[in-house]
Amino acid sequence: MKAEIIAIGSELVSGQSLDTNSQWLSRELSALGIPVHFHTTLGDDLDEDVEAFRNAIAHADLILISGGLGPTQDDLTREALARVAGVPLLENAEALDAIAAMFARRSRPMAERNRVQALFPQGAEMVPNRVGTAPGIWMRVGQAIVVCLPGVPSELRIMYDEQVRPRLSQFASGGRVILHHKINLFGRGESDVEAAALDLTTRGRVPEVGITAHDATISFRISAEAPTEAEARRVMGPTLDLIRERFAELIVGEGTADVAEALLAQLVRTGSTLATAESCTGGLIAQMITAQPGVSAYFPGGVVSYANQAKQELLGVPASLLEAHGAVSSEVAEAMAIGVRDRFHATIGVSATGVAGPTGGTPEKPVGLVYLGLATPDGKVQTRKLEIGPEQPREIIQRRAAKHALNWARLALLQFPSK
Repeated sequence: MKAEIIAIGSELVSGQSLDTNSQWLSRELSALGIPVHFHTTLGDDLDEDVEAFRNAIAHADLILISGGLGPTQDDLTREALARVAGVPLLENAEALDAIAAMFARRSRPMAERNRVQALFPQGAEMVPNRVGTAPGIWMRVGQAIVVCLPGVPSELRIMYDEQVRPRLSQFASGGRVILHHKINLFGRGESDVEAAALDLTTRGRVPEVGITAHDATISFRISAEAPTEAEARRVMGPTLDLIRERFAELIVGEGTADVAEALLAQLVRTGSTLATAESCTGGLIAQMITAQPGVSAYFPGGVVSYANQAKQELLGVPASLLEAHGAVSSEVAEAMAIGVRDRFHATIGVSATGVAGPTGGTPEKPVGLVYLGLATPDGKVQTRKLEIGPEQPREIIQRRAAKHALNWARLALLQFPSK
């Protein structure tokens, strides 16, 4: 069985709202072993909706549609579906009663316009909506099953869980399950990671392995299909083990976990503490680590020393060092890391100073140049130079610098013994 998901709403195609329904529905269908081959997003235009519905019915066995079931004039899903099916819209007494009952429970009068929500293409079934006024539609058109649900995510999810999933279970592809797993890496570029994984990403390989990049984090996405979840996990297992072994030091988490979570895990394992000194990142390193629950015992504090005077007064960076090398230098990054580690009596001090842009760069120190510093308990201080690129937006330069700083601290802690 092959599925398509259609999301309707001019607010989606204009960028005013984000379509989260399609992503959620795709995951739910995968759990039933029904692969989704297409996502379509449409505005509130009747002719375009009709065309999209016809195309979907021609190449998919199951079409899930979200949106366009409200009472307003731009809610066109029911009319478009009726046109594609070549049938009239008829008032459904059961649906009208359910809508009226919903208004009664809320002690509100039902507007006459809400009657339009009880109109169904002839031959369609009602999908009850116990939390809203828009009933869904279940209809077979040709060889395809079409299911229409409200665009409100909370309503859609409840209706899917209670009404749609039980019906779809009988159509699941031979009782098969599609399982997905994600392993996140940080520290190398997407092309470098793929070059080391060409045997894993070969087309037609079982299980399937894809690579994606987001916010400098590279993710392996592994998908396996089998009659049961246990069998899918068995198929996936050797590939997961191979990735974990081959890319061990780059792995920062699985699922949604990223660099900050991986760093916290190492702080907990070693019983270490971390302090941060930031200039160009403006507190982002501290924000990322303090966003993790349970970090209080491992993060005594940080300093945002944006001005040179703050670097001197709060971190003890010598004025002579700033005059000789400038704030954006390996020497200042080193002094900042030492200063913050000493002041907070932390195991590790990490620092960042650079040019985040879009102005302030020079030929010698262009936008995107960042120096990191790392001070460790053995008295050693190291620095690293990042060249993130003058073409990158300010927020990207800041986020990548912050993630590199966190990851460097994580890698350093990997060498520490467990507490």
